[in-house]
Amino acid sequence: MKLYNTLSRQTEEFSAADGSVKMYVCGITPYSPSHVGHAFSSVVFDTLRRYLEYSGSSVRHVQNFTDIDDKMIKAAVDEGISVAELAERNIHQYYQEIDALNVLRAHVYPRATGEIPKIIEITESLIAAGYAYAVDGSVYYRVNNFDGYGKLSRRSLDSMQAGARVEVDENKEDVMDFALWKAQKPGEPSWDSPWGPGRPGWHIECSAMSIAHLGETIDIHGGGPELMFPHHENEIAQSEPYTGKAPFVRFWVHHGHVQFGEDKMSKSLGNVVPIGEALERYSPDALRLFFLSSHYRSPLVYSDQNVTAQERAFERLKNALRAVDGTGSALDGQTYLSRFVEAMDDDLNTPRALAALFDLARDINRTSEAGGGVSDAQQLLSDLCGVLGITLEGPATTGSGDVAPFVELLVNLRSELRGAKQFELADRVRDGLSDLGVSIEDKAGGTEWRQTT
Repeated sequence: MKLYNTLSRQTEEFSAADGSVKMYVCGITPYSPSHVGHAFSSVVFDTLRRYLEYSGSSVRHVQNFTDIDDKMIKAAVDEGISVAELAERNIHQYYQEIDALNVLRAHVYPRATGEIPKIIEITESLIAAGYAYAVDGSVYYRVNNFDGYGKLSRRSLDSMQAGARVEVDENKEDVMDFALWKAQKPGEPSWDSPWGPGRPGWHIECSAMSIAHLGETIDIHGGGPELMFPHHENEIAQSEPYTGKAPFVRFWVHHGHVQFGEDKMSKSLGNVVPIGEALERYSPDALRLFFLSSHYRSPLVYSDQNVTAQERAFERLKNALRAVDGTGSALDGQTYLSRFVEAMDDDLNTPRALAALFDLARDINRTSEAGGGVSDAQQLLSDLCGVLGITLEGPATTGSGDVAPFVELLVNLRSELRGAKQFELADRVRDGLSDLGVSIEDKAGGTEWRQTT
């Protein structure tokens, strides 16, 4: 398998020496309900995990919750509840929503507040090595002391200082230094530390959680592109001096943005669609198909039209599993399997993998109509859909209510197109009906149709 590695800016051969893959994914900050962008991220890395496991690797998947930061504190104050209560409520809702999307639960969901001892240990080590310094109860990381700073985001310190938004703090030695530990402010949650009561900075949390649950080096670290700088850059700067090992991460995997119109879907922009709202409008499988219909590194535009199209596509897959198995020549699924594997091995190219599955579904229907055997091909379709997390559950349908008038309309339209010698369009109508489980037969007395599902 080949994966694009953000660190090298190249697609590289991915393998695990012992067949075991350690994967850490940056999770949500649960200060409000999760949105469709979070669902997309969850589905992307769930699909990567599923395919690695399908290919024979064992995967240990860790995904964190940032359950203490400025946004968490502000949201809790606004609601008049504790930060812990706020986190618990939104994490519980997130679990329900990813379960509905058939996302496999990570093996561990560490929370930043549960890793305070490890955070303090790493911070003490960085101070002792000269990479960090304490001032008035806070601890800061000396960015200039890490020679490799900027290697992930491909930025120089000069350009970062000129263009980055940094927290104004007169205690810093340099404007680019960042907080590992923040001294307690009045009314904020705090934990005891060698520097006084306080709380961890955002970046050190993920270094501590990754090292605590996966070890000093990992195979895959995933997240959105907005995390590349400064968050992931800072993780490298903290982790490699602490462990003395490089690289901290073999493959950095960043997915594209979900867009709402021309803008990135973001809580800060206020243009988010909560996962719960999307699940009320669309089936979970249609949402997964929508997320996988574009390459994971490309932007994905969320709209009613785009997701509704995947509802129709999902019906085509379901109906193929309802096709009648015949006694004639069986459909050989090897070509479709090869196409699927080739696509997924090519940097998780799910659009091409889906194209192979839809071609398989179409040919299952055609073979069934001709009286051929399709049971093995149907099992293959089900298995490969499972690799993508698509369940194909529920009864196959061609719409609500009596479908006969609509089918008759399309059959008559096809006959008119044939009479006008527009055979290509007529064939497209026939193929579309076939995908929906409707068989057409032209006879001397006219065209007859029947549902095969």
